[in-house]
Amino acid sequence: MSRKSRLASETCIYHVMLRGINKQTIFESDNDFWKFIRLLDRLCHPCDNDGNPQQSHCLLYAYCLMPNHVHLLIKDLDESLASSIKSLTISYAQHYNKKYNRVGHFFQDRFRSEPVNDWDYFVSLLRYIHQNPVAAGIVSAVKEYTWSSWREYISPDKCELPVCATHAVLSKISIKELTALVDTPLPKTQRMLDFDNDTAFRITDEKVREFIISICGEDYIRKIDGYTDVMKTSLIRELREYGASLRQISRITGLSDGFVRKHK
Repeated sequence: MSRKSRLASETCIYHVMLRGINKQTIFESDNDFWKFIRLLDRLCHPCDNDGNPQQSHCLLYAYCLMPNHVHLLIKDLDESLASSIKSLTISYAQHYNKKYNRVGHFFQDRFRSEPVNDWDYFVSLLRYIHQNPVAAGIVSAVKEYTWSSWREYISPDKCELPVCATHAVLSKISIKELTALVDTPLPKTQRMLDFDNDTAFRITDEKVREFIISICGEDYIRKIDGYTDVMKTSLIRELREYGASLRQISRITGLSDGFVRKHK
């Protein structure tokens, strides 16, 4: 069966996602993160063997390197995005496989991408990409995460290797306004293309637990155990609206997986 053609962007801007095969970790150390960032820099700011700047194929607006996947907000300057991303992934896979004495495919299938055709969605994606570490529970604030491009926006003088065209973004929106947006979680109704589904990022267990406590109190497990089926069903639906997955609800409340799925 032939592969589906990628949707073309009217603006030539795309949200690109890469993930390790079988969801494996792709960054084992700080050195690995830095290697990928240097490859991004080489992709966006190519030079010849003598160090002379060459024509760039891509313009990068944002990135976030998560332990087992990568998000890029990137502009294709000459219709060579596929080959550019392929070169990036091959170079990093060679680095990783050599360093960790590994063989075989490294990234999962083809990279995923979606077109970014308007400014509002561009800003939403810029927020989503930088909020990934917070949504995953790795840090409590966007500015605390080391391996994203947000530091290029808020502390350009302290950034060791600026890669992104932040000026292109900040010419349209002030850093004050952008910071306020990035620090505000996207609404749960905002839908983004992701690896496993088309929904926004997953809510962490900690956030789900806090939400349950706000409804039921600290001893929520004992209370839920005494609920009628109608009350349990109501709670399940509230948690689903909040953004919790069925597995999270079963795991955190102590309700059986079968009951949760039956009464969702």
